[in-house]
Amino acid sequence: MSTSMKATTDNGPQPDPHPAREPAPEPGQASGTAQQPAPDPDPDPDPALLLPVIDDDGAPFWEYAARHELRVQSCAACGELRFPPRPCCPHCQSFDHNWRRMSGRGRVWSYVVPHPPLLPAYAAQAPYNAVLVELADAPHIRLAGNLVTAADAPLNSVDPARIRIGAAVKVAFREQAPGVTVPRWLLERP
Repeated sequence: MSTSMKATTDNGPQPDPHPAREPAPEPGQASGTAQQPAPDPDPDPDPALLLPVIDDDGAPFWEYAARHELRVQSCAACGELRFPPRPCCPHCQSFDHNWRRMSGRGRVWSYVVPHPPLLPAYAAQAPYNAVLVELADAPHIRLAGNLVTAADAPLNSVDPARIRIGAAVKVAFREQAPGVTVPRWLLERP
């Protein structure tokens, strides 16, 4: 096995941190020579939208979202709410926690309309928005999402000219992929 080397100005050649790699197999083809059948097309209109990476600390957030409940991790010792979820309270260092149900109401704290969208599935829905929502129950906690006209509406369903910092919003939930439900946001006054 050979390692790519790159010349440096200090003590001689060092291993290249980006050695040449074999190209990735084409979709539907395994890394060997055997051809795999292409998967059936996904009936969901947004199959290529990004999905959350669910870790052990955040798994309960997503489990509650699947039940259409917005919950935030709370320290069982001092009561402080924290997001993103993590094992230890940053205020009192306790490892004990629970999940407090939120009202699902908040305000647009910030937003962006990406120009141009970076991924093809998002380009098809441009112009769309990404918002940060400050929760009414916990103003120091902000959740990212999209402002839409209905839980199952496309990302571009709200005209960007209608979005205002401070606008009152409420949560809605959409199953983005099998087993993955994401919070989205609706204007309180459409």
